[in-house]
Amino acid sequence: MRLHEFHSLKVWHQKHGRHPVEKNVWDAVLTVWLIGWVGAPTAFLVHANGAEAACLGVLFLPGLYVALRRRLHRAHLLRCDWISALG
Repeated sequence: MRLHEFHSLKVWHQKHGRHPVEKNVWDAVLTVWLIGWVGAPTAFLVHANGAEAACLGVLFLPGLYVALRRRLHRAHLLRCDWISALG
């Protein structure tokens, strides 16, 4: 994801406070993503191969989450109001 997409989602969540579950899930995704960024150098320094792989994997989590939500929205399986904020 690009920085402007992160910003667009942040603005959408601030304007639409009536969706607390959406905001909490997005905050959880970003928290795990940040843990990946912080944990990757640490895992590399202590040679924890499993942790390195896990940290590198979660670096792609926000993009994967948005792609999954977009796919479910297009298939009419899940309504996702913030997809329009990404363009």
